[in-house]
Amino acid sequence: MEPISWVFVALAALATFVIAAVVIGREARRLDSVAPRAVYDIDQAVEFVSERIPSASQARLTPDEVGQLLTFHLRWLHDKGLQPADVIDRRQDIHRTTIITDDSVVGYLLGEAEANAVDVLDDVDVVNVVDAHFDYFDAIGAIGPSARLGEGGPKQAP
Repeated sequence: MEPISWVFVALAALATFVIAAVVIGREARRLDSVAPRAVYDIDQAVEFVSERIPSASQARLTPDEVGQLLTFHLRWLHDKGLQPADVIDRRQDIHRTTIITDDSVVGYLLGEAEANAVDVLDDVDVVNVVDAHFDYFDAIGAIGPSARLGEGGPKQAP
């Protein structure tokens, strides 16, 4: 092979490397700016929550009732703007702080349970379901960092 052929082979290899590096770098940057897609499976969520609530709550709630409470909770999250309407890849652009208090969530779920004939014997059961549901969100990567209010605005919790 002649020396000029070696030069063209080296230039072709270098050009291929540069093109690959640019494409991979661009895609890595794009993927870094897009929120990772969390996959919510209601059957898996019911099983997860049912296993993690205290045994007293497990004795009072059937899996169907847990599933209905989770559905009500998802509707509440959607009404607060915390659940997207469609499955889309989008930039992480949450600019407003949303405060979720146990009282508002539990009150909403108790009202929905009563309106939909879901038999909740103890309000503590709803609190336990909500806590376990947030643990499920955390396990699938669908929940952001906790924040606490302090001087200078919200701060990331330790």
